Amino acid sequence: MSQTPTTTSRRELHARPDQEGQVTRLVIMGPQGAGKGTQAARLAEVFGIVPISTGDIFRANIAGKTELGQTAQEYTNKGELVPDEVTNAMVRDRLGQADVKNGFILDGYPRNAAQVTELDQILADLGWELDGVIELTADRDELLARIARRAEQEGREDDTEEAIARRLDIYAEQTAPLTAAYGERNLLVRVDGLGEISDVTDRIVASLATQLG
Repeated sequence: MSQTPTTTSRRELHARPDQEGQVTRLVIMGPQGAGKGTQAARLAEVFGIVPISTGDIFRANIAGKTELGQTAQEYTNKGELVPDEVTNAMVRDRLGQADVKNGFILDGYPRNAAQVTELDQILADLGWELDGVIELTADRDELLARIARRAEQEGREDDTEEAIARRLDIYAEQTAPLTAAYGERNLLVRVDGLGEISDVTDRIVASLATQLG
């Protein structure tokens, strides 16, 4: 007979992650160039949790030739976007793995309102809930300059000023409804993503403790 999973409620985020029941589950959002991936990795160390990016999930499934990976590659090979249902299934599979039970920080998902609903369902099925959602903010002109510098250093000719600006516009359009929804749940903290990397990390940790502790 199956047992109904026990929901893990929010907790004081600055507590020791090795204490019983001390589990941190976070989502991090931010425009390109805001340092989202860097901060996700640092926060994973701070809280003793697993950093999970959708890019890593896709690459792992494709490299492992899983059924989901092969399906995703069929779309990418044709230059098409991978449908939400495939992405959702990959995220569900990843969050069901053993190393995630002590917490995670999810980077790159959810990206739209439908994925917010799906993530809610995935977590509910696991008996979990989110502790917080971090949105890294940054001045648009500074982001444009930062991404342009990085593109020049990496020799990425496709990162034109127009292309970068369009990606930032799309992010703003798609993310506004998500952050509004999480804000209504008192899960959202907005943190300035510019400055020294360690200072940004400190600001995030302090904001989480204040807002959600």
